Amino acid sequence: MSPELKRRIVSGVVMAAVVLAATWVGGLAFRLLAAAISLLIYFEWSTITKLTEKNFTGNLVAWVGIILLAANIAFGDADMSMPLLSGLAVTMALIVVVGGGTWWLPAGVVYSGLSGVAFGAIREGGFSGLAAILFVFTVVWATDILAYFVGRALKGPKLAPRISPGKTWSGAIGGTVSAIIAGLLLTLGLFGKVSAWIIVLALVLSVASQIGDLFESFIKRRFGVKDSSKLIPGHGGVMDRVDGLVFACFAVFLLTLAYGPLTGRAGVTVGNFLFGL
Repeated sequence: MSPELKRRIVSGVVMAAVVLAATWVGGLAFRLLAAAISLLIYFEWSTITKLTEKNFTGNLVAWVGIILLAANIAFGDADMSMPLLSGLAVTMALIVVVGGGTWWLPAGVVYSGLSGVAFGAIREGGFSGLAAILFVFTVVWATDILAYFVGRALKGPKLAPRISPGKTWSGAIGGTVSAIIAGLLLTLGLFGKVSAWIIVLALVLSVASQIGDLFESFIKRRFGVKDSSKLIPGHGGVMDRVDGLVFACFAVFLLTLAYGPLTGRAGVTVGNFLFGL
């Protein structure tokens, strides 16, 4: 076994242990994980897009804002996270409009900030929150794993050759089908029943996950980098590992936000939304 493969295995086991432990414990442990993900994603985003060189002052303000947002995700009022993120995004946009700079600045704030906010919010709500985050993990992992193997086995037309030449339509479809099956099996195991609604959700989250994967591939290709960073030995960076996951989290979190006002049910958790609890 090569040293590189050993590093990859060890770091993968450590990552899985930390994530699963924080997921099981929930509460502060999971909120700290969500806050850390937000900070690390912004670090990688700002490095890839060279924000310090292009807009030093704006990037400094963004760092202050992201740190405050991360602190609120971990220790503050969850209901304040979206207003804080919205205010920070508007501030960054105004800095670009008034003082010039690059739109990668507000884009990075939204991407990294929403990653932490959505990830943390999904786990809220006791058992329903645990079920919700496990559902998201299951759908995303099933999509990634089966898309890879089905794509390699069947090959066929490329999904987005200019962005990610290795991805195929057969892999994308295979990943989505497997995600639906995995989501149904998890829901059946947790609640003893399934519904057409779970199929729709698994489909939406699987597609969102694949869009997230392509989005990160686009960013890296746009700036000519292979990995988002070298923070994780043998794996690259945090963005490399959570690209599909964060887009799936975006989807379920934003759908839950829309569901509350549309149905007149205030304070609906993601778990309640997903499983009709």
